[in-house]
Amino acid sequence: MHGLNPPQRAAVLHTDGPLLVLAGAGSGKTRVIVEKIAHLIASSRMPAKRIAAITFTNKSAKEMRERVAKRIKGDAADGLTVCTFHALGLKFLQIEHARAGLRRGFSIFDSDDSTAQFKDLLPPGTKPDGIEQVRNLVSRAKNAGLSPEEALARAQSAREMEAATVYARYQARLATFNAVDFDDLIRLPVQLLEAEEELRLAWRERIGYLLVDECQDTNDAQYRLLKALAGPKGLFTCVGDDDQSIYAWRGANPDNLLQLGVDYPSLQIVKLEQNYRCSNRVLRTANALIAHNPHAHPKTLWSEQKDGERIRVWECRDASHEAERVAGEIHFLATAKQVPWSDFCILFRGNFQSRALEKALQLLRVPYHLTGGTAFLDRGEVKDALAWLRLVANPEDDAAFLRAVQSPKREVGATTLAKLAEIAQHAGLPMSRAAGEIGALKQLAPRAANALDGFTTIVRGLRGLAHQATPAELVRVLAEKSGLLAAIRAQCKDEGTFQRRKANLEELADWFDGGKGSGPGELAAQLALLSHADKGDAGNQVRLMSLHAAKGLEFRYVFIVGMEDGTLPHEMALEEGSLEEERRLLYVGITRAKEQLWLSHSREAQKWGDKLRLQPSRFLDELPAAELQRDGADPAADAERKQERAAAGFAAIRAMLEG
Repeated sequence: MHGLNPPQRAAVLHTDGPLLVLAGAGSGKTRVIVEKIAHLIASSRMPAKRIAAITFTNKSAKEMRERVAKRIKGDAADGLTVCTFHALGLKFLQIEHARAGLRRGFSIFDSDDSTAQFKDLLPPGTKPDGIEQVRNLVSRAKNAGLSPEEALARAQSAREMEAATVYARYQARLATFNAVDFDDLIRLPVQLLEAEEELRLAWRERIGYLLVDECQDTNDAQYRLLKALAGPKGLFTCVGDDDQSIYAWRGANPDNLLQLGVDYPSLQIVKLEQNYRCSNRVLRTANALIAHNPHAHPKTLWSEQKDGERIRVWECRDASHEAERVAGEIHFLATAKQVPWSDFCILFRGNFQSRALEKALQLLRVPYHLTGGTAFLDRGEVKDALAWLRLVANPEDDAAFLRAVQSPKREVGATTLAKLAEIAQHAGLPMSRAAGEIGALKQLAPRAANALDGFTTIVRGLRGLAHQATPAELVRVLAEKSGLLAAIRAQCKDEGTFQRRKANLEELADWFDGGKGSGPGELAAQLALLSHADKGDAGNQVRLMSLHAAKGLEFRYVFIVGMEDGTLPHEMALEEGSLEEERRLLYVGITRAKEQLWLSHSREAQKWGDKLRLQPSRFLDELPAAELQRDGADPAADAERKQERAAAGFAAIRAMLEG
């Protein structure tokens, strides 16, 4: 524990009861979790196989596992669980599948799979927004740990009653398909653990100590899972920051931090207030802002870093002018002061704000990476091809079967698939195997049976090819044999669009390693590696992202644009008078900056051809004036900056001409 500050050390050493660590931004919370795991193991208080550390993303789980592996040498950490809530729920269901009414090898529906089912269950002609609204209501009910019956009992509007009714039919269909969705990975374990004491005791014996990161982001179902596993002894450490709770819109309940004290009266609280990331000027600004929110456990971040530059506040003409100033400042600092592009980040409230920024950066040839665009593996044709590949690798993957058999469309609709699922369940077979059985096909309509027979013939051929061809070659053959390329060509209105989508399939082929094919087993291994491929690495580029996406990250130079009322805080928050989460969102953005921060706003905007006068964000008035450098407040400094940037611009032009 060398190098831990006193509060960090206190958090590590407290192991006899429930503990809440209120960890401010950049206060070293991950190190505390890693050191606590090491202490539990080294002191023989808990063997590694009975410790579970829960994070909120696969990326953070992977990073924590790597840090634990470096900290604990040898095999002392064997059996340690470091995963997300959903991965823990999946592990539970794989072990307790029979209690949950599932067969071994059940499928997990992703967002697209679920949306397809809701589309089929809702009346014909329901618009996409209506489908998404019902799906969100059902997801919200599941995140609250509610069964369909409980959701119906709590419904307060006609829309909620309709969603609860669809929820019941949706669950029945999932059962038919031997499937669960993402939300069920938490809801079902909670339901079983709360209902069966014997099961609760068995799992408390299996997991003796829990560490939960980002506890302020837990929803009600996740909190109930924590309680069910921790039991009355409360052998857990929850780490969180109420000031960084920004996900209420997707079900997170920051009041869970307060509820811990109610459910566990012996709860100890440790505050981590020393920040190792930001300049003190940035921290003083962040502290002043967040002080406007109510706090049950107030804290004040401080740092041993220098004060740093004052925070620049820019007033711009409009979004285009704002983007030009931001891009120009980044270009100047990067070229004149040799700052890597990756040290810069531009943050915004809504994704629509990225368009003007992208244009300005492109004009100056500034390389950038936009976080939150459609990820490559989420493109429709890529997901279709991956479903085919998963089915070739594993004939028992019913989720892959359900997507592949409808990609491209054939005479196999939802009614046929529901009937096939019943046949497969009765026969004890996965659906893809039942689709190849003559007895099963005879129970279906002739056109559907013929379509399924043709589909299974293609899959068998590709499975045989997997023994000779490399995975990359298999992707290329699959694109033709499956009919995917023909379907894409039919969907595209012009040759350029077709070639771009075709190129996505070619790029997918390039993702796989070379070497001769050694069968579906090798293909399955390569598919597993795909999900961990670091294709999202931005490299040496300026980062553009929403404030929500920035949580957990840090950059030397940060620009927050769109600081107007109606944008930040958001218009809906202003209408509802709910500014606290918007304030926390800005607080998160401010505390991403290690050295220097810019805040900018526009005077006007265009809407439906009319000019609108904009008001600066009311949050700007909550920031300490002594820490800010506003436009025009220091004419001499502004003139010096302009002269410096002009000289750098001429130097860049001269270098270009000489080159």
